[in-house]
Amino acid sequence: MDLSDLSTSLIACSVHESIYEDEEHRDRFEALFHVYDEHATFQLFQSFQRVQINFSNREAAAQARIELHDSDFNGTKLKLYFAQVQDTQDRANNSYLAPPPPMKQFLISPPASPPVGWRPIEDATPTINYDLLRAIATLGPGEKYEVHTGTEGTPSVVVHICDSENEDEGAVKAPKQQMVQTRRPDNMPAGKK
Repeated sequence: MDLSDLSTSLIACSVHESIYEDEEHRDRFEALFHVYDEHATFQLFQSFQRVQINFSNREAAAQARIELHDSDFNGTKLKLYFAQVQDTQDRANNSYLAPPPPMKQFLISPPASPPVGWRPIEDATPTINYDLLRAIATLGPGEKYEVHTGTEGTPSVVVHICDSENEDEGAVKAPKQQMVQTRRPDNMPAGKK
């Protein structure tokens, strides 16, 4: 009989409360399993009313499960189940997404310090278009300068010089546009008057 897929641990469910409180009952419970394996260890989970029994080999666990499942202990039936086997060797058939390789992890979550050999990028010096500055300097208010001549597929770029507010006081100024306030509607609801 092949026992390679079985666990070496059993879980006893719905265990009587006296096992957690009375040492004599606990010793009697443990003696049931020490018959199959003298080196068996026990982990008590009182809040779940469960006990995990760890055996040194699969054969002892299987024999204890066969003979003690549904047996009577302190007026309750023992329910024994194999603990889930964690197979860490068979990762080729794992259907879960693997974590990224360590080389790329600093891009996802940056480390506290930069990687060895990292240097900051030098900021590029700003590009100053002296031709554009010269052309703007020669223009007066109201004149325009065409920076880029348009073609059939591209628009032209034209710079217009705005009037300054520090103009001569004797010059004629264009009247400022006045904002017209929106009229209130004529038919107001009856309850709002």
